[in-house]
Amino acid sequence: MPPGIMRSLGLMLTRTLPTPFGTLRLTEDNNAITRVTWGTAPAEDASALLDQAAEELAAYADGRLHTFSVPLHVNGSQFQRDVCDAMRAIPFGDTCTYGDIAKALNAPAQAVGQACGANPIPVIIPCHRVMGSGGRLTGFSGQGGVETKVALLKHEGAGSFLL
Repeated sequence: MPPGIMRSLGLMLTRTLPTPFGTLRLTEDNNAITRVTWGTAPAEDASALLDQAAEELAAYADGRLHTFSVPLHVNGSQFQRDVCDAMRAIPFGDTCTYGDIAKALNAPAQAVGQACGANPIPVIIPCHRVMGSGGRLTGFSGQGGVETKVALLKHEGAGSFLL
């Protein structure tokens, strides 16, 4: 079924992209990327948006892209979207803490941590750039856990403190 018909029926489109950080599955729904997960997509769909997302992720992996422009939609509460917006504002190669985001949003750090862990679009929404108090390395919900987080931070030049 062509992507236009699939979209009109409300069906999601998927694509697999191999990266140095694992095989990523991109999901498009209603003209926005709604998920990035690790693993193989059930179908290799074609669309201009999936092409753009795959190109941007490949450029990020090659070190040629620092800011994503692909349209995103975070399914979740307003708080989840606010935390994701705060994570998107963290520049490439920088980090901040859950407490920094909590202070900016006037919310508990634990709630921010839970929202970071529930980020539906990791890598593009850089939850890997969020650290524990004092810059302490914390978990990562993507495949490979903290090792993948460290790899992403090192890729961005933010991991030198880990050596």
